[in-house]
Amino acid sequence: MATTADFKNGLCLEFNNDLFTIVQFQHVKPGKGAAFVRTKLKSLTTGRVIENTFNSGVKVNVARIERRPYQFLYKDDMGYHFMNLENFEQIPIDENLISNSKLLKEGQEVEVVFHADTETALTCELPPFVVMEITYTEPGLKGDTASSSALKSATVETGAEINVPLFVNTGDKIKIDTRDNSYSERVK
Repeated sequence: MATTADFKNGLCLEFNNDLFTIVQFQHVKPGKGAAFVRTKLKSLTTGRVIENTFNSGVKVNVARIERRPYQFLYKDDMGYHFMNLENFEQIPIDENLISNSKLLKEGQEVEVVFHADTETALTCELPPFVVMEITYTEPGLKGDTASSSALKSATVETGAEINVPLFVNTGDKIKIDTRDNSYSERVK
């Protein structure tokens, strides 16, 4: 059990028969009336973000979660298969639990979040940035831009499509931000 004074970003709690993690919170003490805490909660089962207000001092159940390192092996009709890097145990994970499955390539290390009491996988999170090779993109022509922020579509080795600047060519390696599928920089 925890109170609203223990709230922090990333804290996982049981609320409305679901598991939620705190994305954002704010303690509010109005001039008149009791204090309260405004929160944004993200469901670990559906991924939906809701807003909720807790009265100050309310007790909530904290869910124990564990983050474990895994390596992506392959995908088949059972789902995505991962291997635990500590004990080499393999588990299948459904695609809707993976944060950005289009940027997942074989051998990549990820973090799988487990509910500690039931040992069920809740989410699979990719690292913030991944390096991919461009397999196809249209060639960019010199002087083809009206501004410096012109983008073109490119296909990377996993089949995902990313918008990249005009100077990026087929065969280049780029760093991609997995949180929003955006181009970050070219890698040598």
